[in-house]
Amino acid sequence: MASNVQDIRSKGPDSEKITINLGYVDLGHVDLLVQEGFYSNRTDFIRTAIRNQIERHADVVRQAVTRKSVDLGLRHFTRADLEAARDAGQMLDVRVLGLATIAQDVTPELARATIASLTVLGALHASAAVKSALADRIK
Repeated sequence: MASNVQDIRSKGPDSEKITINLGYVDLGHVDLLVQEGFYSNRTDFIRTAIRNQIERHADVVRQAVTRKSVDLGLRHFTRADLEAARDAGQMLDVRVLGLATIAQDVTPELARATIASLTVLGALHASAAVKSALADRIK
């Protein structure tokens, strides 16, 4: 690969794919708005609608994030992070609104030794083995 070319496939996704069921009439309204040029496609409409609702409830979300001590955005746990917690005798109560990632080199044993509870409102990216090891601690 040339030095000025980057392989974009190795970059992790910055979004999560979801599936929704929508009634035919609602879907027709969405398609009409797309056809009339208000939105570029169905996905653009849905993202905009979601963002509008999040903004509409922003005060409630801010209060809940503060009250529940939630990390907002991206929270990445490296092997070094978890080893440091283990060496300090700490158990982590992880609360994330967004994306929580646990590095691929974290063993299931290290995850269980350092993560007391894991609450993610959004998405959790971790190896299948780590997810399985933490299954009883994921809320």
